[in-house]
Amino acid sequence: MSLDIRQDDLSHPSTRALLAFHLQGMQANSPADAVFALDLSGLQQPDITVWTAWRDGEAIGVVALRRLDDRQGELKSMRTHPDHLRQGVAAGLLEHVIAHARTVGLTRLSLETGSGAAFEPALALYRRRGFANGGAFGAYEASAFNQFLHLDL
Repeated sequence: MSLDIRQDDLSHPSTRALLAFHLQGMQANSPADAVFALDLSGLQQPDITVWTAWRDGEAIGVVALRRLDDRQGELKSMRTHPDHLRQGVAAGLLEHVIAHARTVGLTRLSLETGSGAAFEPALALYRRRGFANGGAFGAYEASAFNQFLHLDL
């Protein structure tokens, strides 16, 4: 099946449902004070671009890129619908964001994510793509419940 990745204005009900699912998942797998996932209004900020992956009229994956400054971006809200896991959705979205970041002149992508078994599949994908563990960035603080990965472009 082909994957259609497009920039998203967050108005489609399928996109909104996927984002709600993402937030629920983050809240279920991390303590409340350690969830840094963005809700709908957080993703609608001018420094954030959102893309969704579509199949058969349904949003099946989402990723956002927050521009931190002229050289660094932050990967946000990466999620694949559970019915479409292990079908290349997340890898396709990640490659799309990396290509976009290079096009706009970013030299580093960073992300904050949770720790624990629920996060291992995503961590494996990031590491396969070259992301490496590193220190906190931006306004984040390290805790037992989060970790930071970085990719030099």
